[in-house]
Amino acid sequence: MYKIVTLIINKEGELQLMVLFRDRSDAGRRIAEEFSEYSGRSDVLLLALPKGGVPVAFEVAKKLGIKLDVFIIRKLKVPGHEEVAMGAIASGGVRVLDMNIMKNLHIQDNTIATVAATEQEELQRKERLYRKDRPEQDIEGKTIILIDDGITTGVTMNAAVSAVKARKPSGIIVAIPTGPFDVCERLSKKVDNAICLTNPEPFYAVSASYADFFQITDKEVCDLLEKSSDPGTH
Repeated sequence: MYKIVTLIINKEGELQLMVLFRDRSDAGRRIAEEFSEYSGRSDVLLLALPKGGVPVAFEVAKKLGIKLDVFIIRKLKVPGHEEVAMGAIASGGVRVLDMNIMKNLHIQDNTIATVAATEQEELQRKERLYRKDRPEQDIEGKTIILIDDGITTGVTMNAAVSAVKARKPSGIIVAIPTGPFDVCERLSKKVDNAICLTNPEPFYAVSASYADFFQITDKEVCDLLEKSSDPGTH
């Protein structure tokens, strides 16, 4: 299999080989190899976290012949420190907060409420944009595989897990190409199974695990979802 590798110096000063993905499509094809037992099953549903999770999940859906839908999550970014997420919201009114971030940055309830209201509007807009006239897939009683292109703190994926649990699936599996080992380990305790293909150490960013980490546009997300809904175009 085609692989891209790079050498890094870990915190012990040792030279370490790190396997990278060519791009999100490459990551999706490699994840699909872990789920061959689910091929063609109508009781399994892939839920991709946009935007980056969609091209990953598209490859899994194409390889295994199972349905794909989006699951919208919006990060709650700290005002003035937009690179920091204090939590996330998901469809169904679920809100997950990072209490450590809130405590360390002295974030007040009114700040959370203001940011959450803005992100709720954007979440609803994205739902309309991505799904168009396609109905939302039913989650109850199905095995759900949640997919993103990677995790850093786990806040976004935790919000997705909480929201999906509220809809009574038969099981939840998280599948991600890359993430810190400790975050993946904590996440695995909240679901039936969690697969994280790579755990670079030290973990710098999700983008560091990809040779090509191009920005995904809304149009690309919509095109992939439309293509996935029509098996004849695969």
